[in-house]
Amino acid sequence: MSLSIRSPKDFWSGIMFLCFGLAGVYIAREYAMGSAGRMGPAFFPTMLGWMLAAIGFATAVRAMIGHGQALEKVAFKELFLVLGSVLLFAFLLRGGGLAVAIPVLIMVSAYASHKFTWKESALLAFGSAAVSIMLFVKALGLPLPVLGTWFGV
Repeated sequence: MSLSIRSPKDFWSGIMFLCFGLAGVYIAREYAMGSAGRMGPAFFPTMLGWMLAAIGFATAVRAMIGHGQALEKVAFKELFLVLGSVLLFAFLLRGGGLAVAIPVLIMVSAYASHKFTWKESALLAFGSAAVSIMLFVKALGLPLPVLGTWFGV
């Protein structure tokens, strides 16, 4: 019986999940594990990493059994827009605060979609910013700036 990849899309996504999971386990090895009743800082990332690696392994094996979709060309424009929006978020968070960083993140990443509309994206962006501010800053008390240093706050 010869092994062949019948679903390249599933195979490579499984390999990606497997690598991310094993990387999480590898990174968490430096921390104390603890036990299920008294979890240490490594417990959650280690368990999550092993589960992600198992899902990745199962996906890669399944790609050799069943037929699936072939790989498509890489959408570089969309890839750079989404990655760029995350980098913009990181850059804008301290200076502009959540009220600026979240709408920019959502508007730039939404622009990568072929279904992009200004009205829907703006509603989503400002609604998400309002919910995030209420949840993370007000309810949970996280030390995130609502308006950053650029606004004199």
